[in-house]
Order: sequence, then C-alpha cells, then structure tokens
Amino acid sequence: MVYNTPMRYRALGKTGLEVSEIGFGAEWLERHNKQEVAEIIHYAEGKGINILDCWMSNPEVRSNIGAAIRGRRQWWIIQGHLGSTWQNGQYVKTREIEKTKIAFRDLLGRLGTDYIDLGMIHFVDEEKEFHEIMNGEFYAYAESLKESGTIHHIGMSTHNPKVAKLAAESGRIEMILFSINPAFDMLPSSEDLNRYFEESAYTDDVGGIAPERAELYRICEQRGVGITVMKGYEGGRLFDAKTSPFGVALTPVQCIHYALTRPAVASILAGYDSIKHVDDALRYESASQEEKDYATVLASAPRHAYKGECTYCGHCAPCPKGIDIAMVNKLYDLAMMQDEVPPSLREHYKSLSANGDDCISCGGCESRCPFSVKVVERMMKAKALFK
Repeated sequence: MVYNTPMRYRALGKTGLEVSEIGFGAEWLERHNKQEVAEIIHYAEGKGINILDCWMSNPEVRSNIGAAIRGRRQWWIIQGHLGSTWQNGQYVKTREIEKTKIAFRDLLGRLGTDYIDLGMIHFVDEEKEFHEIMNGEFYAYAESLKESGTIHHIGMSTHNPKVAKLAAESGRIEMILFSINPAFDMLPSSEDLNRYFEESAYTDDVGGIAPERAELYRICEQRGVGITVMKGYEGGRLFDAKTSPFGVALTPVQCIHYALTRPAVASILAGYDSIKHVDDALRYESASQEEKDYATVLASAPRHAYKGECTYCGHCAPCPKGIDIAMVNKLYDLAMMQDEVPPSLREHYKSLSANGDDCISCGGCESRCPFSVKVVERMMKAKALFK
C-alpha cells in the first residue's frame, strides 16, 4: 500500500524497519467509540503514518484498534507491550509471567494479528527492576516470542535515562520508547516519573540538557538502537506559557522538531484525540525552518536557556564552505565518547562534502547560533580529532 504524502521515513536503529517520523501514540483513543477510532486511524494512515504504539490494556480500545486496522495490518508497524494487563476492570503493570501471557494473547486476538513488530517490555523505570527483568523469566519470555516469530524485535519503554542506557548497552534491547521533550531533557535521572511533571523540579539553577540524556542519545545512535518518542509535548504543558517551565509557549511543530533532532530518534508518537490533532502534528512535514525553530524561542525564554550547548538545531547554517555544522558537531560528540575514534565515524566525517577541515573561521555561524556555541572552536577540535 503506497500513499502520495509528504511524510518522511527513518530507519529504526538496526531493526530494518522504516518508520514514519510522525507516529501514532494511541492512548487517547480510549476516549472514543469504534467509529471515531476508525476515522482517526484511517486518516492517519492516509497521511502516511505507519507506526502505532498500543500500551493500553483496556479490551475495548484494543478491539477498536483491531477493527480499524483490519485488512490494513501489513501497513502498520505496531509497538505492543508486555506487562500491561487488565485486572478487575483497570490497567495494572505486572511482571507475573502468566498474567503477562494472558494479556499478550489478548492483544494479539483483539488486534486481529498473529505477530507484533516491536514487543515492548513495558514501563521499566527502576534500575533494580531492569536487572531482574533481563536476568529472569520476563526477558526469557520475550526472547521466546521473538524466536517463534510472534514478535519481530524486542524493545523497552522507560522514562529514566539510566535505565535506557542500560538497555542500549545490553545488546539485547533493539529499540527504546523514551520520553523526550526540551523540559524533560533538563532534568537528571529519576525513578519517579511524576518528578518530570512537578513544577518544583524546574528550579532556576536548571539549564541545558542533562549530561546523562545527551550521552544516552549518542550511545543509542552509536550502537544502532533506535528511539521512538513518547511525551513529546509534556502532556500539553509546553503549549502554554503559564505551564511551560521556560515561561514561553512552544508549538506542536517546535516540540516535534526538538525530538526529531535528538540523535537516534526515528519517530515521535504523538497522541491524537481528533483528526485536527493529527493535522497539527502533520503540519511538521511541510513546515518552514522558521516554524520549526524551537532554538530561538528557548534561547530567548526567561528561564532555562541552553547557553553554550549544541542542540543540533541547524541555525548555524548556511556555511560559506557548505559545512553541515550540526552533523560535524554530532559526529564529534559521538567520537568523544570513545577512547579511540571508531573507523566508521572517521569515514562518515571524511565522506561529508565539507567538514571541520574546511572551516575558514569566519564566525558567521556563531553570530546565528541562539545558544552562543563556540562553533569555530568546535570545528577546529573536530579537525584535530578526525585527522
């Protein structure tokens, strides 16, 4: 099935899957009846969206999604979760294998499919729990599903960058569903998801991307562990200056662009309560650079700017020598994580039509950088590093 849409697609790590950079987080569909669910899903599909996350255990919404994708299953790349169960009329996260198996069989049946593309180990935010899962019967169950072809790839969902890093480095988790937005990125690791939504967490001394988050994105890109994004809008708080920790409002397009400029990110899974919400996200595909510009907004915000940090936003362009400065910075940051520069990064750097070696130190890039990054200095460092 091929659609004539402007949608762009990205490789999801090393899975071999090509996913639409605007994805579908299906949580809000719980509010809708069968017909409404079908209308939203069919509209999204017609616009080229091909990845859908269903973490919800509610039988009704699972059945409604299944009815909507009937006859269209091959189009959709589905993230289905292991450990999300329906007990006594409510959602319960569990690590009990028998309850997990029952819930997963229910997911397959209600979606009307015999396989799930991305089998997600659901909601792992504690390091202790991560190790228990990976060394116990829960991961063994996921692995058995993959061996049988019932799931094609093993993923994990988490909000904690420390857990996500462990997953990325394990060699046994192929992709990660992770919460990314410019507000969350300022905060250090926490095993308490609510911490990321508390106003008290965003104090005046918080600013810039937390180092463990920047490191996570680079590790995932380096190891070919793809990221799909949840909570890209911070629950809508970023759309209102009164609730935004920056004191300024961002648009859906700006939030999407922020997420999609993080290394290793393949798709942002926005939530849709209506066809209008789908259009709000899809506007990104035809948006101008000015409309995507989160950097200038954050740099001029009354609180928490990212001064001195390259966010790969691309405002430094155009370079008179044609250097893709954001890419050079990204490769430099990746290489700096290693004791020795990996040959693959060195070759990628050399294959650029222009790189840090071509910098003439004109400084035009620095005059345009919203975050006052010392771009010329970084180009010289890249030149020396990749020599």
